[in-house]
Amino acid sequence: MTDRLDAYFDGYVAVGAIVVAGLLLATAMLGVNRLMRPRAASVAKLTTYESGVDPVGQGWAQSTVRYYVFAFLYVIFAVDAVFLFPWAVVLDEIGRAAAVEMGVFVGILAIGLGYAWRKGVLSWT
Repeated sequence: MTDRLDAYFDGYVAVGAIVVAGLLLATAMLGVNRLMRPRAASVAKLTTYESGVDPVGQGWAQSTVRYYVFAFLYVIFAVDAVFLFPWAVVLDEIGRAAAVEMGVFVGILAIGLGYAWRKGVLSWT
């Protein structure tokens, strides 16, 4: 009985060792970064920029909501792909009822896509 229990806890020891090693490595990297960083901020470091481009004009600008809706639709269909792949892998084992359920799921997404298309959300202008 104790041999099985020891073998059972050996797996936890390995996982614990990996977690401890990861924490030590992360702590060491942060410590080296703290030792090697510059102490005084330069003028160039304090300058505001975005994506390597110097700012022009004011810092506030309006952007159309269409970009956000387009990004939201992308996230929805990326999640759809995440659900479809594992479902397709085990389709033979789960049966027709699951296929009908996935058909309903994809149908609802298709209705949403059709609605977005009809509203003109997908035209990139």
